[in-house]
Amino acid sequence: MSEEAEEVKSLLAFKKRIEKRIEKLESELKELRSILESVNSVLLAKGFKRAELVKKPSIETAPTPVMAEAVQLSAPLTAQTPVSVPEFKEVAALKTASGELLAKLYIGENFLKVVPAEDKNFNVNTPPFNQFLVERVLAKMQQKDSELAKTGKLKPEEIFTYNIVREGDFIREIHMKNFDAERLKELKSSLKWTLEKMYEKMKG
Repeated sequence: MSEEAEEVKSLLAFKKRIEKRIEKLESELKELRSILESVNSVLLAKGFKRAELVKKPSIETAPTPVMAEAVQLSAPLTAQTPVSVPEFKEVAALKTASGELLAKLYIGENFLKVVPAEDKNFNVNTPPFNQFLVERVLAKMQQKDSELAKTGKLKPEEIFTYNIVREGDFIREIHMKNFDAERLKELKSSLKWTLEKMYEKMKG
C-alpha cells in the first residue's frame, strides 16, 4: 500500500472517531437538556406555596401619571399615603431571545420600577410569578433584611421592600427599594426569566 493510501486510511479512521465523539456529546447534551426541563417543571409545579397578593385599594381621585398607588405586600398603602417620585438614571429593556419586549426597567438611586410592555397583560396568577419571583426572590430578600435589622446589622429604613401595582389581577408596575449592585443583577435576571415564562404561557 502506498504512503498516500496509508494517510487516507488514517484520516478516515480519525474522522470516524471524531464522528463517534460528536454523536456521544450530542446524546449527552440532549439528556442534560431533558433533565433540566424536568427539574424546571418540578420546581414550578411543586415546593412553592401560592402567595396571596394584597389588592390595590380603590382610589376616588386619579393617580399621578408618573407613579400610581403602589400595593406593598407587607404594609398596604392607603389613599392618604403620599407617594414620592424618584429620579431615574437608567432605562433598560427586558426582551425575549427573539427580541419581543417584555418590560422596561427604570433604575434610580436604590430604586427600581418595572413597567410591563403596553401590549402585555401579565396576570399575577400566571406561574411562576407568585411561586418564584414573589416568594423565592422578593420575599426572601425582604425576610433576610428583616432578620439583619432585628440583630442591629441593618437599619429599618434600609430593609429591602417591594410593591406590586395591580389593575385587577394584571400587573401594571413593580417597585423595589433598597438593594445593592449584586441584588440588582439578581433582580434583573429573575424578572427576565419570570416574564419570559409567563409570556410563553400567555402565547400557549
